[in-house]
Amino acid sequence: MASSSSSARGEMEKMGIDQLKALKEQADLEVNLLQDSLNNIRTANARLESAAGALNDLSLRPQGKKMLVPLTASLYVPGTLDEADKVLVDIGTGYFIEKTMDDGKDYCQRKINLLKSNYEQLFEVLAKKKNVADEAGMVLQSKVRQLQAATSS
Repeated sequence: MASSSSSARGEMEKMGIDQLKALKEQADLEVNLLQDSLNNIRTANARLESAAGALNDLSLRPQGKKMLVPLTASLYVPGTLDEADKVLVDIGTGYFIEKTMDDGKDYCQRKINLLKSNYEQLFEVLAKKKNVADEAGMVLQSKVRQLQAATSS
């Protein structure tokens, strides 16, 4: 890793100031996009964790139990638990699949594991992009200082 970092810095040393500015801007843009993606993954993971918790809670309730059913985040209606062993799972883009309670829990857990794996991979890419951006910034500052020293002499 250190050898690839030093060779990347050597390549950057050969670039002009405009090229370094463009490289730094591009790397910063990619870092911001990756951070947004990581935030989206965290949000999706939190929703799935909440759904898994709700399924677990629902599986413990007896059939015929009275409960409040959420229609929106702030609107609930009274309802009665009819079939606790079957759930509708939102698989995306407005499609729902009826599954057993255990299959629903398994689905949530598999999605959570997938998101964690994607998060870890994106985090590694983000760290590398941050290093490129930082490296480009340092080389750019060095070149600007050299240029200022040469013009003030």
